[in-house]
Amino acid sequence: MTNANAAVEAQDSVIAKVRGEPLLKLPEDLYIPPDALEVFLEAFEGPLDLLLYLIRKQNFDILDIPVQKITQQYIEYIALMREMRFELAAEYLLMAAMLAEIKSRLLLPRPALEEGDEGQDPRAELVRRLQQYERFKTAAENLDALPRVGREIFIAHARPEQVPLAVALPQPTLRELIFAFRDVMLRAELFAHHHVQREPLSVRERMGRILADLAGGRQAQLLDLVEPAEGRLGVVVCFLAILELAKAELIQIQQAEPYAPVFLRLADGGADAGTLDDDAIETAYSG
Repeated sequence: MTNANAAVEAQDSVIAKVRGEPLLKLPEDLYIPPDALEVFLEAFEGPLDLLLYLIRKQNFDILDIPVQKITQQYIEYIALMREMRFELAAEYLLMAAMLAEIKSRLLLPRPALEEGDEGQDPRAELVRRLQQYERFKTAAENLDALPRVGREIFIAHARPEQVPLAVALPQPTLRELIFAFRDVMLRAELFAHHHVQREPLSVRERMGRILADLAGGRQAQLLDLVEPAEGRLGVVVCFLAILELAKAELIQIQQAEPYAPVFLRLADGGADAGTLDDDAIETAYSG
């Protein structure tokens, strides 16, 4: 008997078992957060919910509420909530005050009523709110009882390994074909070949010919130096040759008056055409 009592006492002194070993004393460095052991009561979602619970629990008629009993039970619950967490009882205190007011109005003597006038029951407003809350609560419970996807109903997804896809390609229109043909033509132009040919007319050769025409102190009119048979290209080459010679100060360009014919002659002190060799003309041309 003594051994049995000792075993019971030893069993009572065990706080918990850690890895199979009895723990008889809490560690000194064990830290327990202040809110770790708090218990939250979430059974009631508000003062009306609590009040309706108390009425239904004792099978009271909601249209004839015994205010005294309900108020007493309600205040006892408020006291319990104060011990656990005071801030949760804030909105419940308003309902407690309302119940106390109804109880006081029921205890006070009522004025004499006229015949046929039943007067207003102090509980009428509370009964109306309780009935309205009960309807909404019942509707919410009915909705919550319906099957819900993700809770009672789970949609099965079964996919084959390969899904044959038959996608109809769009039919191109005539406009799109034209645009495609235009893009091809533009792309073909990038690969075109160009043949560069040597110019049949030479500015250097024309410079030598002009100096030969002006040799011996002769002067010549600009129009006479241009050969119309060579076309526009010949006119341009001749004009460039005259500009190169004037730039090299080998010839002088004279005009007596505006719109008068333009004459060319060798520059004063310049070398005669007979003394100019190909190197001098090349130097003047490359200038």
